[in-house]
Amino acid sequence: MATSQKSLTIDNRLIQIIFGQFDKNIRKIEKAFGISYFYRGENLVLEGDEGMVESAERVLRDLLVIAKNGNEITDQNVDYSIRLASEGFAEKVSDLEEDSELICHTLAGRPIRPKTFGQKKYVEAIDKNMIVFAAGPAGTGKTYLAMAKAITAFKKGEVERIILTRPAIEAGEKLGFLPGDLQSKIDPYLRPLYDALYEIMGAEPFQKNMEKGLIEVAPLAYMRGRTLDNSFIVLDEAQNTTQSQMKMFLTRIGFGSKAIITGDQSQKDLAAGTVSGLDTALRVVRNIEGIAICNLSSKDVVRHPLVQKIVEAYEEYDKSHHDKSHHDKSYNGSRKNRF
Repeated sequence: MATSQKSLTIDNRLIQIIFGQFDKNIRKIEKAFGISYFYRGENLVLEGDEGMVESAERVLRDLLVIAKNGNEITDQNVDYSIRLASEGFAEKVSDLEEDSELICHTLAGRPIRPKTFGQKKYVEAIDKNMIVFAAGPAGTGKTYLAMAKAITAFKKGEVERIILTRPAIEAGEKLGFLPGDLQSKIDPYLRPLYDALYEIMGAEPFQKNMEKGLIEVAPLAYMRGRTLDNSFIVLDEAQNTTQSQMKMFLTRIGFGSKAIITGDQSQKDLAAGTVSGLDTALRVVRNIEGIAICNLSSKDVVRHPLVQKIVEAYEEYDKSHHDKSHHDKSYNGSRKNRF
């Protein structure tokens, strides 16, 4: 294994930003690529396996561009840059920071923009298409980005209403055993949508617009028989729709409307034997102009890095389980054909 050294010149004013608090960023890079480093004057020297040193240098140069542009270097920036370099992708986080659309700001002033290249394609698809399907695991920002786009379109006057809906499917619990009236029973299923609205729009403006009927948060069953014109519609948890529910929803969309359908195909709560409306729709509408399908993956997870590892572990388990089942069926079939 060839040992290599690389030297980077970094302004002393930027080194602390790049290294992070208590050197957490540089230590993360050191651990990820198995390299060592030392800093003298304005020279950062990396030492280790040649390929690993080149990858570490790429990450540090990526972070250097972000720092020079005056932007904050987040844990997500570091983790994603390491991932891109490790897997040999040409894209850089600094390019993403510069090119990505700023959707809006939260009430606290935090900018909302795509954090991965998968999310960037998703946001671009929303801009260009009337209907967008976003399928992917938890933590990829499917719902949150859709909500941000909906609120932005509403504030700009591009749509007259925001309609947010979910199928009220029990994830192991029964609605009838929950306390309160029907609305109280349904609210827990819609809570993630409320949370995003409060964070981006604020509780008081949300309540006022809801009272006026300009924002509606309701179970999917309430959509039946309606025509939704001039609206930004978000259907969340679409993997829990039946085929008839999905067809019903898609045929509600009227003139001047935009619809985003999000779902995680690995987390279905449907009764055994029920085919997911999302699974069917992704096959049925894939070639229709004006409809885009965005498949996000574990690479687009923007929650804690541990969430990304959990998603990947489940993906690997599901793959190996599927391969084993397929092998067992093939083996049993070949045995039957022998007689």
